[in-house]
Amino acid sequence: MSTRPWLRAVVAVVGVATAALPLATTTGITRPAEAAKRAPSAGTPAIRDPRAAGHGKPDLDNRRGSVPPPAGLNARAAGPGAQVRWNALGTPAVITGSAPLAEHLGADPVQAARTYLKSHENLFGLPAADVDALERVAVNPIGPGHAVLLRQRFGGLPAGVDGMVTIGVVDGKVEYATSSLSRDTAPPPAAAIGEQQAVEIAAKDGGVDLATVRNKRVRPVAVPAPDGVHRAYQVVLIALSKDGDVAGYTTHVDAVSGAILVRDNLVDGFADADPGNPSWTVFPANPPSDYSSADTRRRLCHAPGPRCDLVTGGDPSSGRAWDVDPATNAPTFTSMGNAVRTFDAQEYTDQHGGGTHGNAPSPNRDYTYPWKNTWYESTCDRATLTRPGKVDLETAIANLHAALNRLHDWSYRLGFTETAWNMQADNGDRGGQGGDPELANAQSGAVASGALNVAGQANTPDGISPVISMGLWGPIGGLFYGPCVDGDYDMTVIGHEYTHAISSRMVGGPDAGWASWQGGGLAEATGDLFAVEFLAEYGFPPSGDTPYIIGGYVTGDTGHGIRNYDMSKSPLNYSDIGYDLWGFQTHSESEIWSATQFDLRAAFLKRYGKGTLVQQRACADGRRPIDRCPGNRRWIQLLFDGLLLTDSSADGFVDMRDALLAADRIRFGGANQDIIWRVFAEHGMGEGADGTDRNDENPAPSFVNPTGENGSLRLTSDGAAEGAVLRLYVGDYEARALPVADTDPATPLGDTVALTPGTYRLLVVGAGYGHTRLTSAVSAGRTQRLRVPLSPNLASAAAGATVSGDGENQDKLIDDTEGSNWVSRSGPVAGKSVVVDLAGDRPVTVRRIQVSAMLRLDWEDPVDPGSQDRFTALRSFEVLACRAGCADTANFHSVYTSRPDAFPGVRPRPVSPELIIRSFRVPPTDATHLMLRALTSQCTGNPLYAGQQQTNPSAPTDCATVNPRHDEVRAAEFQAFSH
Repeated sequence: MSTRPWLRAVVAVVGVATAALPLATTTGITRPAEAAKRAPSAGTPAIRDPRAAGHGKPDLDNRRGSVPPPAGLNARAAGPGAQVRWNALGTPAVITGSAPLAEHLGADPVQAARTYLKSHENLFGLPAADVDALERVAVNPIGPGHAVLLRQRFGGLPAGVDGMVTIGVVDGKVEYATSSLSRDTAPPPAAAIGEQQAVEIAAKDGGVDLATVRNKRVRPVAVPAPDGVHRAYQVVLIALSKDGDVAGYTTHVDAVSGAILVRDNLVDGFADADPGNPSWTVFPANPPSDYSSADTRRRLCHAPGPRCDLVTGGDPSSGRAWDVDPATNAPTFTSMGNAVRTFDAQEYTDQHGGGTHGNAPSPNRDYTYPWKNTWYESTCDRATLTRPGKVDLETAIANLHAALNRLHDWSYRLGFTETAWNMQADNGDRGGQGGDPELANAQSGAVASGALNVAGQANTPDGISPVISMGLWGPIGGLFYGPCVDGDYDMTVIGHEYTHAISSRMVGGPDAGWASWQGGGLAEATGDLFAVEFLAEYGFPPSGDTPYIIGGYVTGDTGHGIRNYDMSKSPLNYSDIGYDLWGFQTHSESEIWSATQFDLRAAFLKRYGKGTLVQQRACADGRRPIDRCPGNRRWIQLLFDGLLLTDSSADGFVDMRDALLAADRIRFGGANQDIIWRVFAEHGMGEGADGTDRNDENPAPSFVNPTGENGSLRLTSDGAAEGAVLRLYVGDYEARALPVADTDPATPLGDTVALTPGTYRLLVVGAGYGHTRLTSAVSAGRTQRLRVPLSPNLASAAAGATVSGDGENQDKLIDDTEGSNWVSRSGPVAGKSVVVDLAGDRPVTVRRIQVSAMLRLDWEDPVDPGSQDRFTALRSFEVLACRAGCADTANFHSVYTSRPDAFPGVRPRPVSPELIIRSFRVPPTDATHLMLRALTSQCTGNPLYAGQQQTNPSAPTDCATVNPRHDEVRAAEFQAFSH
């Protein structure tokens, strides 16, 4: 179970200053290992940092314990067929069902929501008077229905954390409910400290220098907890240092004791001019994928005009152009507008955002500047940063400004409006607080600190400006090997970061946001999905082998981008939570949701068609109603609707599945329940998938579709493996993944798994039998025996093999799991070896071997403690054999030498799909012993990570010399077979 029932989190950066992407970093958290989970002691605060980049202090919630629901209360109290998941305050986190939860509640959505709550006092714990006292926070439309958000008050104070309820209502029916309501409604005790003292406490807790604070808000609130209601100060601090680094926290300080109740880290984080018709010349998706200096920019205009490639139409809330100051309704002639204010990051730091120098000024409102591809052409030459023109700085500012305005306008039409707490200087009379345009820093950190690979979003509550920081990219020795490019031009990364600001406000209301580990993964996936969908609807494919790559331009990896997988080619499912290298990272968990949503998008396209580019753009611009739009537009609309229906206490994968189902019932009358359920079932989030603990790294999957007929697979061990204990996995991963069936009578899992019909990639693993990959089709209404062509693993400890050799943890090479690994740390990688005394006492014939270069969980191993480095993974190897006198290595002879790229490794860093177990045919060899000899690691043998890759000689990049672990090599499995 989770070690953190009160996780209050936001989400992560895509890139990290002066470091690699978070996919190549570790968080330093303590994760309950697969072998033994550890619960926190009673005095231990609940800490987890889902931001994976380790940027600043982790989220912290010092509230502990839980309030059980009243005795005898169960799902039946919510209505026939209803399902309930509970929060730690003893009220429902989620109530959902295939039928309405309540009907005939009247036409007014707010009144219907209150009536529903009153009629279920036993569930929510609020008598009628307390329901009437709930503060109306927002009523956001979802097609013909609404998401009604209400908030508790305690002694006149609004809830600062939790105390919220969202009711999905359509035509007098309640379709969905999520809440973090407290049954305890008592007023909190009087304050003993003042606001300034609370600010100082919060700043000290977050390590924030108050002199660097750019935005500050303090307000008295109430914080419900299992031990009662606390009076607190909600302190929001946003600081910006000279190196472009953003620090942001919302801290709830107990107003009586001064203790920290909850800390949230807010940072996410990786022609002729016509003055009356402003224009921006920009890259629609990114510069040329081949990094040539060809200028492929397009001209975006506020209104139709000569030489305009695309018409923006202005801010959909007011019709203003992107450079108009709403206070004066006049042009600013710079990159300053209602939705976005974009700066030279250094200028922003120096002037605290008050200046205009360097902010792409244009007296004729033609924001067109020369682009010379300077950073790339100079191979990251830092001297160019201070030369005239710098590194195309004004071009970058104009591009970033237009990109963010494009995203603002697109998301506005999908529901991210003022009542959903969007970011604008002026909201008019349309709701929300206003005064919070997005502040954008171009080339962040480049001049002040030389920071590379910066891409982050500091999220804020409604009324406080969020900050996005986009920087220059380039290679960092031993960590990241990307090209010298400017992130201000990569629309996929910009869109990903801006989406963090969208989702953090739409989920749970104006001050809450994502709150769990899985919620962090959902936030990352939502960023990826919104970015690629925006580009798809306007017909601008980004750099990548397919249009579904995030960061293909800034990373130089057109097959994976910043992720392990192209979302359109991913094998991941819900059983793979925690699969990636060190395991349990929000960035890799996000790929499970992205893969699911890509398939759901495809299902909507199949049902409703793709449409023409003209139709797509008409829908994106809001000129075509949703019921006349192609399938992908209907799908993305449901994702936005689902955010509005999601409470912070119900932000796991299964919760979001239920929110999308509810959104479909509210907006489309449930027309798509069948395809939604089918796709979720195919990805392990079918009926019965475990969603009770959103911080659990091993939630049980389910591949059952409740809207269709399912089939089953029965795992059978026969032939040479008759009677063997086998485990069946769906997908490509075994380490840190959860099996769906086994033949072990000692476990409750069983040998049969129900699956929605389709073709599945499967993996069978057994002690003494290694890893076997296969595919199998599942037919509706049939239970099929899955006969696996197994051969004994002659190099398995379970079969009697033993191992010796260099380094540590040699036994981990022959334990039939990729969840552990062997390591050799000292001396050159080439020649490091282990010898396996094969099973049996006479020579055996070996025809095939399997090797894995996977890394493992990096804690709780007393022999090999500490973090692991992707670049230490095995790249190439040699296999030697012996059949007599094998105590002397001179009696071994070489039987197989792998290709130099046996485990390929890609730019900018090795990824899990390239490291998992692989099979190699060897010449038939009679042996009693086999030797696995390392030839190269990823660091020493991969040419992508070799040599000096940037101009700056003070920043060496050759992995084999600069990486402090260049003498280290790791491998997870060595298996040998006769067949």
